[in-house]
Amino acid sequence: MKFTDGYWLLREGVTAAHPVEVLDVSAPDGALEIHAPTMPIRHRGDLLKGPVVTISAHAPLPDVIGVTFTHFEGEQPRGPQFDVHSEEFAVHTSYDDEHATLTSGALSVKVARTGPWHVDFLAHGRTLTSSGPKGMGIMRDATGAHYLREQLGLQVGTSVYGLGERFGPLVKNGQVVDMWNADGGTATEQAYKNIPFYLTDAGYGVFVDHPGKVSFEVGSEAVSRVQFSVESQQLTYYVIYGPTPKDILRKYCALTGRPALPPAWSFGLWLSTSFTTSYDEETVTSFIEGMRERELPLSVFHFDCFWMREFNWCDFQWDPRVFPDPEGMLARLKERGLHISVWINPYIAQRSPLFAEGKALGHLLRRPDGSVWQWDLWQPGMALVDFTSPAAREWYAGKLEALLAQGVDCFKTDFGERVPVDVAYADGADPERMHNYYTYLYNRTVFDVLRKHRGEGEAVVFARSATTGSQKYPVHWGGDCEATYESMAESLRGGLSLGLSGFGYWSHDIGGFEGTPTPALFKRWLAFGLLSSHSRLHGSSSYRVPWLFDEESVDVLRQFTRLKLSLMPYLYETARTASSEGVPMMRAMVLEFPDDPGCAHLERQYMLGPDLLVAPVFSDDGDVSYYVPEGTWTHYLTGRTVTGPRWVREKHGFDSVPLLVRPGAVIPVGAVADRPDYDHADGVTLRAYDLERGAQVTVRVGEVAFTVVREGDTLRASCTDPSISWALAAGSRSKSGSGFLTLELG
Repeated sequence: MKFTDGYWLLREGVTAAHPVEVLDVSAPDGALEIHAPTMPIRHRGDLLKGPVVTISAHAPLPDVIGVTFTHFEGEQPRGPQFDVHSEEFAVHTSYDDEHATLTSGALSVKVARTGPWHVDFLAHGRTLTSSGPKGMGIMRDATGAHYLREQLGLQVGTSVYGLGERFGPLVKNGQVVDMWNADGGTATEQAYKNIPFYLTDAGYGVFVDHPGKVSFEVGSEAVSRVQFSVESQQLTYYVIYGPTPKDILRKYCALTGRPALPPAWSFGLWLSTSFTTSYDEETVTSFIEGMRERELPLSVFHFDCFWMREFNWCDFQWDPRVFPDPEGMLARLKERGLHISVWINPYIAQRSPLFAEGKALGHLLRRPDGSVWQWDLWQPGMALVDFTSPAAREWYAGKLEALLAQGVDCFKTDFGERVPVDVAYADGADPERMHNYYTYLYNRTVFDVLRKHRGEGEAVVFARSATTGSQKYPVHWGGDCEATYESMAESLRGGLSLGLSGFGYWSHDIGGFEGTPTPALFKRWLAFGLLSSHSRLHGSSSYRVPWLFDEESVDVLRQFTRLKLSLMPYLYETARTASSEGVPMMRAMVLEFPDDPGCAHLERQYMLGPDLLVAPVFSDDGDVSYYVPEGTWTHYLTGRTVTGPRWVREKHGFDSVPLLVRPGAVIPVGAVADRPDYDHADGVTLRAYDLERGAQVTVRVGEVAFTVVREGDTLRASCTDPSISWALAAGSRSKSGSGFLTLELG
């Protein structure tokens, strides 16, 4: 929210009070507490009125410092709250006449006790960011609404990333970004997944610990500051020191939760019925049989909305007119080795039998007068499940358990964005704070029931909405995009932005959701989709089976699906890293190359894991330009090399895409290309790319570790499991065996 009218003036009706000096300091229990008046104390007369703000600093984790800024402390606690982790460790506090300081690991916050109000965040003697005079403030707008605001400085050249899945420019400088989940598609400034966390390429990130609406002005009100504000009496934010962007993500995820590891089968190809298309079991069977006949490896079949009867979403009952024998059908599909996904949402239409049941049991979200909140958008008379109620969660989960018993393996947890605020939650939660937080409880409920019945490591959802902490319940996809190259590009920007917000895995609708792609666009999107974390063919009013486009689409889908499945040893280790560290599978270039200024703004290419560069082609004619960082990179598909740093322009057929291997990498390639969930180490080939003399690279594949060393023109490699067969390769040379392998390069 903007408050000012240029440098000197406030907007009409706005008032402001800013801390101007430190009145006193204390250091209780490893924290700092500071009282700061908002006008200079010149004599006792100035002590008779306020506001006086309370500012406390604390440290939940090393290299993380939280700052809480409070006006009136009498405000009733207003849940919900984000789940923020902390640990016991040594925190240092000190204060004298000049400064008050709290140090957490390498990060310190230093508040000046003399001169103008000034707060610095420092690491290793370097100032990362600061809050200066008139930065922190109590702001009231023309209606009297009360906001707390902070402004943190941006140093020259600093770029800001994150703030959730945003489809505009990847670098957020110059943007106004409001945290308010909305069902706005991928073509607007709205977002399904708003995350009040940003990271910079200047060594730090900032997480605003407020689940409700947070307004960010990223160099777009004060052009050299990031501003954020909430309508509240208290505002807490955390500064997270990296120094690298990866380090920032690791620590942010340690603070708010790390992504779970999805099962290996979920990384294979998903095929959907699409949304409003007409389908029954015969249709589904024809799709699956068509995939088999064309040797297209399929891992998951997804039933979208109309597996239930119209106007009954959700009653969790198969439509008997088109699926008369759901248990038998699911058994037949699973005999083909498929996993089954079905669409759900958190809404209960009035025609659903569950509406009366949920109403009677008190499980539906109510208005303050006690009536069930309803409207006619999406489903006539629909209500929302009140997930703040443990009994309602148990009720909803029980409906899903019945589907799991039938053979369903996972759920597409759609919606959860249009959550009203004129309601009264069962646990008394603040509706404004619940608007974004609702999706967290919804997806946690579904994920927990999957984990309970399928086991740890076997739970996966396909979620659209999210907030902070939702990364613990993967996977998420980009929502409703159009069948255009522009929408393909905006989807990629959204995915990279989400990855820079703590989410490890991401997907999108291959071919676009709205409209029908041309055969050319479909084939370009296939390559991008199969080189993503999760890969799903899905549309709105038209099917996405490839033979409906052209025979070349069949070939392209087969080629890139088999490519992805053969890369599973590499991809699944990358997925493990996402789970253990919070570093995403699909990485904006700045994440891997923070010291290369050429990578700061790149948003049409990405790193798939640490060692593969992907540059999707956004044109029919195959022209693509992309940036190659320093070193000699190798085209994975052709073996041709490209030396950077420089921009390159290439033309690619539909069977090709810029997929480059980082110099010095060793890529484990699996022996299987028709399914994702195989023994990735058995028969694996370690492909070495441009290792320097003396280089040593260790690669893990499941429980097996491989070490490759280059000595002169010889590669020597070993593995920790002497019983498995494997191979070592470089260029056109290769050698297979077990135990220790040697390969001559010359």
